[in-house]
Amino acid sequence: MALQNVCPPSTARVSTQVAIVGSGFGGLAAAHELKQAGVDDFIILERAGDVGGVWRDNSYPGCACDVQSHLYSFSFAPNPDWSRAFSPQAEILSYLQRSARELGLMPHVRLNHEVLQAKWDEASATWQIQTNHGEVHARHLVGAFGSLSDPLMPKLPGLEDFQGEVFHSANWPRGFQPRGKRIAVVGTGASALQFIPAIQPEVARMHVFQRTPPWVLPRHDGPISPTARALLRKLPWLQKLARAQVYVHREALALGFLHPWLMARTQAKALRHMHAAVADPALRQKLTPDYTLGCKRILISNTYYPALAQANVEVVTEGIRQVVKDGVIGRDGVFRPVDTIIYGTGFQTKDLPFTHLIQDDQGRTLASAWRGSPQAYMGTTVHGFPNLYLLHGPNIGLGHTSVVYMLEAQARHIVGVIKLAQAKGCAVVEPTASAQQRFVARIERMMRGTVWVAGGCESWYLDETGRNSSIWPGFTFSYARAASQVTEQDYTWRRLTASTPAPERTKAAA
Repeated sequence: MALQNVCPPSTARVSTQVAIVGSGFGGLAAAHELKQAGVDDFIILERAGDVGGVWRDNSYPGCACDVQSHLYSFSFAPNPDWSRAFSPQAEILSYLQRSARELGLMPHVRLNHEVLQAKWDEASATWQIQTNHGEVHARHLVGAFGSLSDPLMPKLPGLEDFQGEVFHSANWPRGFQPRGKRIAVVGTGASALQFIPAIQPEVARMHVFQRTPPWVLPRHDGPISPTARALLRKLPWLQKLARAQVYVHREALALGFLHPWLMARTQAKALRHMHAAVADPALRQKLTPDYTLGCKRILISNTYYPALAQANVEVVTEGIRQVVKDGVIGRDGVFRPVDTIIYGTGFQTKDLPFTHLIQDDQGRTLASAWRGSPQAYMGTTVHGFPNLYLLHGPNIGLGHTSVVYMLEAQARHIVGVIKLAQAKGCAVVEPTASAQQRFVARIERMMRGTVWVAGGCESWYLDETGRNSSIWPGFTFSYARAASQVTEQDYTWRRLTASTPAPERTKAAA
């Protein structure tokens, strides 16, 4: 979401009980839970021209999921027709679009509606949301913005002088042709790991600028046969079994993150994987991490190391000193001529742009309230910001399994809070300060000794204060169990009065 300081004048006003911002996995999960609970007065505001979230925005070559398809999907919308164990981007996007249609969510979606600002109005007990199509008033605001939605592009000295193409992997040009080009890749994160081997055979020369080497494990992928898919369609319980098997296997992986000494065996496997593909001792040294596996995001690939070992690829660890019109100069003083610079540098996770758009009734933004260290009760609701719910909020991310499982648990908690507020006749609900503090203190206790804080690295999991405010430091079923119940005393509730009318049930503009 682009930051806006000045909102355009409203051309239309729409009122609704619940406004959901974003139509990725999180937004669609929340919308489905609302419908299941009998809440039909909601809209989904989507800034793009179609639903799909991160899987719509990222279409670079080789883009795919690193969690098995049978688990990286909605529990309430099973898909027996996944073509592979790990699905490619286009297939996941198609699944999300189909799910939105089949679950009856598309009539609630407002495409090309970018949220410019959302401010809480205490007098009316509503969120006043400014969009590029006018104003929306909502009793409840669900932020399904995602934490991987705004690309991070570090400023390179002299970049403005470069005469070639420059883009981030999340904004891959539709007509870009890598054949015969000299390319500088900045970053070696999850996206770069996928697009580097996809384009390496075509490029004339590739310089990969690596700051920190990732741990890379084999990708145990493969096609799902037509016969297997037919069985899954005929016997739905088989797909539930397949999903359960993947869930149990991946949940067991959490033990290594919680007890880093258990990672030694997996690290040895990763090193064998790298050595099998890379014969050059100097390159092996560049690619060997010096931190415990799991401290940063673990990546999986069978093609990354073989691509880096090719004669037309150079791995540079010294960084870029300056960009000039026809190439880059490394900190090693070497000039490297390039036609294209591709950022594989991930997303803005430490200072999420949407937090600057959300304001309380005094004009304080969520960003200023968090002061560089996000905190929320259940990773979902925030003290001081009534009727606000965050999907993929603080400490909801995962390092070992499918975040869709967590998003569904959050969605159920959100709908539970909204339904209880309605049952109590309350206009306003927010977590108490003490409940939020207890939850954050629990997270801090759980985090002690885990690989994320004791693994010897700096990662995007850590916020500006050095605290891990991204990852859930435990098993996912423990979070789902905690979030399944709405503890009434952990929230403050304010009833409707004559001065706090319910939003008008006005049909939203398409």
